[in-house]
Amino acid sequence: MRTTWVMGNWKMNGDLASNAALLESVIAAIPLSDSAKVAVCVPFPYLAQVQSIVDGSALLLGAQDVSEFKEGAYTGEVSAKMLKECGVSLVLVGHSERRSLFGETDVVVAKKAKAALDADLMPVICVGETLAEREAGQAQAVVLRQFSAVADEIGAEGLKRSVLAYEPVWAIGTGKTATPEQAQEVHVWLRDALAELGAESASVLYGGSVKAVNAAEIFGQADVDGGLIGGASLVASEFLSIAEAAR
Repeated sequence: MRTTWVMGNWKMNGDLASNAALLESVIAAIPLSDSAKVAVCVPFPYLAQVQSIVDGSALLLGAQDVSEFKEGAYTGEVSAKMLKECGVSLVLVGHSERRSLFGETDVVVAKKAKAALDADLMPVICVGETLAEREAGQAQAVVLRQFSAVADEIGAEGLKRSVLAYEPVWAIGTGKTATPEQAQEVHVWLRDALAELGAESASVLYGGSVKAVNAAEIFGQADVDGGLIGGASLVASEFLSIAEAAR
């Protein structure tokens, strides 16, 4: 059975005081028996702070990136083992900003997913097309190429321990959102690809300017299992409204 998720991605935002206030508001409103799992993916420097606050609550801790390497002379990198020791249970891999701004390839993303799994972390594997690729009719080819690179690396068993997140690049931080029908169409492509490998139990989330006003309609699509939330996850009332829509 697929799990419903609402994951906040703080990106490069936050400070000690605002983090604490945000988390306290969110934790107070999320019951331990919540039908949807809720997580926040926070910048590396705040992992210890957030771990201490969420400990014992229903809110799960995630990281925004992980190294493809286990250890060694890789200055500035953070390994999956280090994240695990900081109380992290899930980690984003292949976010569109990592791909477009920092040059992460499909191969690198696949290796990061494998590194996460090897450390018993759940990779949240992000895939999605640019506006130019969509307008050129290449959306399906791009999304399935990105998916296949990871599937080849981690196999069906790895996919069962992962979450996919479809995030159209043209809807990340732009205020634009894929229509529910557009989101559902891509989720069907991914669901079919998972089923072909016997990994249909993996959840597939939508990410791309999800807000309280559109969350229920997007989450109401048959193959959308929740959302990866950007800016709205920094506002407690917005994030909690989105979480409510996923229940």
